[in-house]
Amino acid sequence: MNPTSHQQSGRVLILENNRSNRILFADYLEQCGYQVFPLADEQKVLESLAEFEPHVLILNLKMPFLDGFSVIKQLRSHPQWAHPLAILVVSGYSLVSDKQKAYRLGANAYLTKPILPDDLSGTVAKLISLSSMNPCGSVSPEFDETPASITLS
Repeated sequence: MNPTSHQQSGRVLILENNRSNRILFADYLEQCGYQVFPLADEQKVLESLAEFEPHVLILNLKMPFLDGFSVIKQLRSHPQWAHPLAILVVSGYSLVSDKQKAYRLGANAYLTKPILPDDLSGTVAKLISLSSMNPCGSVSPEFDETPASITLS
């Protein structure tokens, strides 16, 4: 998919400690028409969410100070972010148990690295679309027993 052939709209916060992945995800999603806020420090996620007010949070599970599972749990217990925020996990963890845990805690989608650009943009578009169709703003998790095989890096 050519990112300029189908422009999207929406705000996406990327919480990814790997600089290359963060830049790659942000550049591609910006080319698709999204407003993107790349963030490396998971300890600033609540502050950044309040400031940027994203439709989707892209979250890596392996972070240096607070793992992604803890971030999901913290967000889903926070009154402001319990429902309106769609959470897309992007992780190198391909075990079904990791995926199930992420969904159980409140993730809405899960892509296993490496990730194809079309899979990333398609999943973000779907999450934004689902959240805009639901008057309460919550997005039901998309659970599939088979871990996604997707390629960006």
